[in-house]
Amino acid sequence: MKAVILAAGYATRLYPLTLDTPKCLLSVGGKAMLDHLCENLQGLPAIDEILIVTNAKFFQKLRSWKEKSRFSVPIDVLNDGTDSNENRLGAIGDLSLVIEKKRIKTDFLMLAADNLFEEPLAHFVGFAQSRGRAVSMGVVDIHDAGLAANRFGVVEMSALAEVLSFEEKPAHPKSSLIATGIYYFPAFSVAQVREYLAQGNVPDAPGHYLKWLVGRTKIFGFLIKGMWYDIGDLKALEEANRIFKGKVSS
Repeated sequence: MKAVILAAGYATRLYPLTLDTPKCLLSVGGKAMLDHLCENLQGLPAIDEILIVTNAKFFQKLRSWKEKSRFSVPIDVLNDGTDSNENRLGAIGDLSLVIEKKRIKTDFLMLAADNLFEEPLAHFVGFAQSRGRAVSMGVVDIHDAGLAANRFGVVEMSALAEVLSFEEKPAHPKSSLIATGIYYFPAFSVAQVREYLAQGNVPDAPGHYLKWLVGRTKIFGFLIKGMWYDIGDLKALEEANRIFKGKVSS
């Protein structure tokens, strides 16, 4: 199984911190966000390679990080060839690039590089694999997280955790469950990524792809427990840094 980490954004809302540093290499709790993610992935024996997709602007920075890292799972850094926020490929565009370049034909995880969470990925993968030929996604209840649902993708789920609907940043959310940047895709999903893009659908934001998938394949939601942060702006970064530092020192 492959792990694909999406790290090709330009994080303009975090300027000037991200003018010369990719967001995923910003420090939270004394280590880069990317280190937090890769450490979590070490707990998955099924993962045989971590694939990090970045852009031309930050490619060398990620290559340098890789050369200094000491993770047991092999890591490959891919350059999507873009150099600005204006010509970026988008999340699903980058996923398609990785699938083609690495010829992925197996199940794979897709993770957003700016999502930090406590939940061991082994719990999520165990849940996903128990659902057979289905897509799984991590979800958070905003009642627990203290967040505004309309800032995120909102998920409706059945009592059996099947996703019934998905809306990207709706004005009137139908539930208190929001999507995180944690996804599990079975091998057959590779063809669906190609189909989605071939139809001219929006290549940016995974939520658009998930909305398209609803009704085409079964999708299940796994409730993420413990801390979860989407590092989208300076406030979120500062809060995550404060909380993670507190956990390290306690």
